[in-house]
Amino acid sequence: MILTAPRVGMDDLERRTGWAIKPQGACKAEVCVPLEPGTAEDGDVDVASFARQLRMPLVHDGDHGLWALGPPAGGRALSTAVAPELELPDLSGQPFALSSLRGQKVVLIAWASW
Repeated sequence: MILTAPRVGMDDLERRTGWAIKPQGACKAEVCVPLEPGTAEDGDVDVASFARQLRMPLVHDGDHGLWALGPPAGGRALSTAVAPELELPDLSGQPFALSSLRGQKVVLIAWASW
């Protein structure tokens, strides 16, 4: 999300990131993160405070007056447990789609020779 100011409207934040500001905090689907006082007030969100609390990267380009807010990261939790579509040949050479195992627990092990 590219911004031209360190504050963004709550509606714009939700439209562009999926995070809605509610009384219980920042919410996306069934996940809610409590926010520190002052992070969201008067219909605006302090982007730096929001990014810090949700462990989202935030980069500021002072020369151009822009801020770039990245997706939630932090290396601690995934935002979803749905794997992307993956199709590879099985041991007999037939195509096998990972999605054919949807609803089951799956462990993926990757190996590379280099």
